[in-house]
Amino acid sequence: MKLVFQKISFVIAGAALVLAGCAKKPERPTPVSTLMGPQSGGGAIIPSDLPAATDPGTMLTPRPDDFDANGQLRGKLEAVYFDFDSSDIKAPERVKLQAAKDYLDKNPTQRLVLEGHCDWRGTAEYNLSLGDRRATGAKNYLIKLGVPADKLEANSKGSLDAAKNADDATMAKDRRAELVIVKAK
Repeated sequence: MKLVFQKISFVIAGAALVLAGCAKKPERPTPVSTLMGPQSGGGAIIPSDLPAATDPGTMLTPRPDDFDANGQLRGKLEAVYFDFDSSDIKAPERVKLQAAKDYLDKNPTQRLVLEGHCDWRGTAEYNLSLGDRRATGAKNYLIKLGVPADKLEANSKGSLDAAKNADDATMAKDRRAELVIVKAK
């Protein structure tokens, strides 16, 4: 009897929750009743209303360099690639780090962020750790070449940007340390 009473009370409580959660959807106002009144969609600027001398291309201030809004420049320096499950810098990849050192020597106000990346295999935690070892290894190699440590920062992206279930060629490109140039503030 007690069990039957408990079941009935659960059914009643469940029904009360379902009915309490079903509020009526509010009605949307018609365009006529809004502050703006009826208008066609979009409409703020009509190109024919702009002064004739306005050229959209001249309204933008060109940047003297290729830095993004965060003051970062990607792709100018080549990424350093790694073998599967490795953070060892292979001999052919060391040339890229020498080029990074040469770039910093010629641009003393800039610095580098070394981002360690991994392919999609492995756990997120393991890949973050491996990405950190790759970035830190590249940083330490640059320090041995004579780059001041305060000009270098190592971060791991793990497999965050990796292509999932990728083929071998794509995975090989995911196993890298990217060299991101940061403009002085």
